[in-house]
Amino acid sequence: MTKNPSQLIDERIAELGDWRGELLAHLRGIVKEAIPTVTEEWKWRGVPTWYSDGIVCTGETYKSVVKMTFAKGASLPDPSRLFNSSLEGNTRRAIDFHDGEPVDEEALKALLRDAAALNGSNARRPA
Repeated sequence: MTKNPSQLIDERIAELGDWRGELLAHLRGIVKEAIPTVTEEWKWRGVPTWYSDGIVCTGETYKSVVKMTFAKGASLPDPSRLFNSSLEGNTRRAIDFHDGEPVDEEALKALLRDAAALNGSNARRPA
C-alpha cells in the first residue's frame, strides 16, 4: 500500500522521537492553521513540503535545527525578522528553529499567509 504524503510526514515526526519531531509537528499545525487549504507533499526523498498555488515552505530536520525554508522568501516582507538562514540567496529564505526557542506563532502565520498570497498572485497572472 502506498502511503500518502500526510502519512509519511506523520511517520517522520514519530521516528524523530525527540524535540525535533515535536517542533516539526507544532510548525505543521501552524502551517495548517495559517493556510487551511494547504496541501502536503513528500519531496526530495523525505522533506515535508506545503503547497498553496506553489511551494510555500518546507520543513527539514537536522541534528540541531528544524528549518523552514520559504521558496520565495526573498520576495516576502519580514517585519518580525523571522528569517535567520539562507539570507544570501536571491529567492529562498529560511528560519532555523533550535531546541527550546520560542516560536512567534502570529508572525509565522502572517509570513505563511503572505507566502501563499504571493503564490496565488503569481498563479493568476495571464500567460
